[in-house]
Amino acid sequence: MSLVTEPTVMFPEYQVNQEQMIDVLKDLFPYHPKWDTVERMIRNTQVDNRNLLSPINQVVTHPGLEFRNNIYKEQGLKMASKVTQKVLDDNEMKPKDIDLLIVVSCTGFLMPSLTSYLISDLGFRPNTKQLPVVQLGCAAGAWALNRAHEYLKAYPAHNVLLISVEFSSLLFQPTDEKISSLISNCLFGDAVSGCVIKGTPKNGDEGYLIEGVDSYLKKDSDHYIKYDVKSTGFHFGLDKEVMNSIKDVAPIMKDFIKENYDKSVNDLDFHVFHTGGRKILDELVSNLDLVEEDVSKSRDSLRNNGNIASGVVLDVLKKEFDSTTRKNGDTGIMAAFGPGFTAEINRGIWIKN
Repeated sequence: MSLVTEPTVMFPEYQVNQEQMIDVLKDLFPYHPKWDTVERMIRNTQVDNRNLLSPINQVVTHPGLEFRNNIYKEQGLKMASKVTQKVLDDNEMKPKDIDLLIVVSCTGFLMPSLTSYLISDLGFRPNTKQLPVVQLGCAAGAWALNRAHEYLKAYPAHNVLLISVEFSSLLFQPTDEKISSLISNCLFGDAVSGCVIKGTPKNGDEGYLIEGVDSYLKKDSDHYIKYDVKSTGFHFGLDKEVMNSIKDVAPIMKDFIKENYDKSVNDLDFHVFHTGGRKILDELVSNLDLVEEDVSKSRDSLRNNGNIASGVVLDVLKKEFDSTTRKNGDTGIMAAFGPGFTAEINRGIWIKN
């Protein structure tokens, strides 16, 4: 088993709301042939606000891939260091107490990874294991928790630190007028988040105790979510077929819960779902026979922060910690979806003393 402790989620200072984003895109693409469709779809995202690394008038310029990647390195290390320190302080731990450091990010590239910089700058042990993850997109947060769980089964006395660094605003392409790209520009937000996963909980610990994990890849779906890598950097691509993929993974999620808890997914006490977008959450409700309350925290995350990629599951999980409804022994499920079409799923119980 492995205990996921309370996450920290940190947002950059600049904000943009939906109306501001619509105005910005109107100015960029005043003669878009399908603007009415674009605006309608933007309003249907149900994203009211997002946080960005830079003011929106800077985000929509493109000073070059090198410039953007330097911002990624500078701000990524700065914010990841702050999140790391807060997570450790909240758990009354020091860097030397961490045995495996996982950093997940799909919005920039560094070699060596941020894991290397964090270990050097914050005083981690030189033999701290590194696991940087780049290409799993929005599924990476749940993927990292699942791999941490498997690692801690082998090393139950160890502790894992997970950090998510996602700056989707650095991917904005001001000449890309594809409808899917314009919608994506209004969907994703920036954030850095993190948590400690303990192999052996202590008396008084509270958190999500993962008891089992599962993975799913829909074959021949490589085109659903992807990057086209060009001289201007990463160009996000989204195929509308991805919106219908939940029906393929829903039976797997149902069996996963039924076989282990002899319950239906809708009988669980809490649900931590990645906010791929309004349609994904609608499909989860429909295909898993859920009620709206089951996805309310995910919808809140989407509405107030946008899709913060791999960090979404940590943001939604933190809302469970902040709520007053969780009781010791409550059962729950976590699921996130990303490129592939990939799904990472886990189940567990709430520990609260």
